[in-house]
Amino acid sequence: MTEAPKVEFPCDYPLKIVGDAADDFRDVVVDIVETHAPGIDRNRVSVVDSRNGKFQSVRVTITATGHAQLEALFASLKATGRVHMVL
Repeated sequence: MTEAPKVEFPCDYPLKIVGDAADDFRDVVVDIVETHAPGIDRNRVSVVDSRNGKFQSVRVTITATGHAQLEALFASLKATGRVHMVL
């Protein structure tokens, strides 16, 4: 079994955050991401609706500084109760 490649920080780190579709889902996600990774380019955030419109994915790239930052970000997103998955 091979080891997962090591991530060298800081680095650009693309995120895809999936949750239930709602008018404010993008803003909620972006506000949380911004608290953990200040300075994201809000103009480069994209939102994609699922085929049936039930879910949305918010795509954003952050500058990741370490594992602790990513773990805290994932925990904050999960704590909303609105995020189903972070890829």
